Amino acid sequence: MRLGRLAMATCAVLLAARGAQAEVTLNSVRVAAVDTVALAKFYQAAFGMHEVNRIALPDGPEIFVNFGATADAAKANGAAPIVLMHRASNALQDPIAHVILTVTDMAATVAAVKSAGGKVDGEPRPYGTTGIVIGFAIDPAGNRIELIQPRR
Repeated sequence: MRLGRLAMATCAVLLAARGAQAEVTLNSVRVAAVDTVALAKFYQAAFGMHEVNRIALPDGPEIFVNFGATADAAKANGAAPIVLMHRASNALQDPIAHVILTVTDMAATVAAVKSAGGKVDGEPRPYGTTGIVIGFAIDPAGNRIELIQPRR
């Protein structure tokens, strides 16, 4: 009987912790560039994102972009935006932190990245035997973008 109560207490604690985590959601992803306006144009050309907010700051505007067929649709999108913030140089600050995007057509996305002025870091490749394809791109400001194409 004592083990049963301990197990129930443990489950209650785990469920309470899980419930607390359910309140945490993604607010946004932040990447940086010397020219945030030019970087916003890249994200629109490469990924179809539109500007949804702009904050004027002394060093340059902070621009929020999100997915949508139009700027109004992007503004109505409840998903977390990418926030483009100003930084003093385009030197890559942290090679681990990066944006991760799900794509439906890796080849078309890679072509759009290159056409918009970005670079592809190696050829996209299968992820083990999962059927998932992963690629990495670098935007014109030096930020890494992981591209994930789910199993078809």
